[in-house]
Amino acid sequence: MILKTPLQQHLVVVFTCTALIRLLAHGDDRLLVDMTLVHGAGDLGAYCLDGSLPGYHLDRGSGSGAPNWLLQFEGGGWCNDVESCLQRAQTRRGSTRYMNKFEIFTGILSNDASLNPDFYNWNRVKLRYCDGASFAGNSQFDNGTSLLYFRGQRIWEAIILQLLSKGLGDAEKALLSGCSAGGLAAFLHCDNFTRFLPSTASVKCLSDAGFFLDTDISSNHSMRSFYYDLVSLQGVEQNLNEACTGSLVIMPKQCIFPQYALQFIRTPFFILNTAYDVYQFHHILVPISADLHGHWNHCKLNATACNANQTAILQGFRLEMLVALSSFYQNSSSGGMFINSCFAHCQSESQSTWFAVDSPRLQNKTIAEAVGDWYFERNMMTKLIDYPYPCDSTCHNLI
Repeated sequence: MILKTPLQQHLVVVFTCTALIRLLAHGDDRLLVDMTLVHGAGDLGAYCLDGSLPGYHLDRGSGSGAPNWLLQFEGGGWCNDVESCLQRAQTRRGSTRYMNKFEIFTGILSNDASLNPDFYNWNRVKLRYCDGASFAGNSQFDNGTSLLYFRGQRIWEAIILQLLSKGLGDAEKALLSGCSAGGLAAFLHCDNFTRFLPSTASVKCLSDAGFFLDTDISSNHSMRSFYYDLVSLQGVEQNLNEACTGSLVIMPKQCIFPQYALQFIRTPFFILNTAYDVYQFHHILVPISADLHGHWNHCKLNATACNANQTAILQGFRLEMLVALSSFYQNSSSGGMFINSCFAHCQSESQSTWFAVDSPRLQNKTIAEAVGDWYFERNMMTKLIDYPYPCDSTCHNLI
């Protein structure tokens, strides 16, 4: 229907029976997809932090893509203590009650062949994030006054079970992906995802900005402490990779870090990450606790403002990431990588960084082309690593 308002020349909304909306605003053609709540989730005890039902957004595939599925975990940080989880439960990060009911599907989720050439006509799903532990917890907190559900693992399973009944169970091809905390979820659930699908299906996984490192400039391992608290509070350890947690040389809680768990993942995996990931730079490499006097403030806002020592530390951070990935780079015959030297975070969900005229490139390949070549095995060169900063002129830097 055409909206008869003063905006009618600029805004057209068309509703369809599949709960999709085509929004044409100032020439910007965007696909908005309605949220589906998992009404049977309560039977599995699958609740968001505040007890609301989990949800997802599904845009159906068509044509040759109809039997194929792409699932994208939403990101959004974590909560590792009761206070922060109680706060989170009152936001869209901990409750579907506060979430936008429509999501824009762009980048890897776009349904436009010119913007997402390999996956545009697949069934594309965005899994909403409301548990605060990368879809991996299985516990709860109840002190008689406050109640928090740490049920990320059950949310994951509840959504998968519903999608299996909607055609995922007959998938021919499938890609499990995610960004940031959702990228970590892709590491945590990759092999589990494979077990849900037919043995004849081609199943692969992609993590975007999810390769979080166990490091910081003060050697206090602040991220390790954060993750350990998260694992303990939300009951995550039971859902970490069993081969990793059973290793004699790795502490079980360390298996939440991709650098320790990656060697045990058997499903083909693609790692998309910037070597100078902005989130990690600000919160892991140089957390506030390691820079109480703010010596890094200007550098965090503008990479060109970093002094020689700070630049050397950033180059060391890149090197540490490459060392952590070296075994995967050398030994994984089915793996893929796109490690560019940009100050960014999450590149698959944004159209400008996924596939556009001025998108970031390595060896003249966009991220979309690199991922597609890897998934469909069109090119043997599947692991691409950039030169150090500031050599890459194709970056879309956030600082």
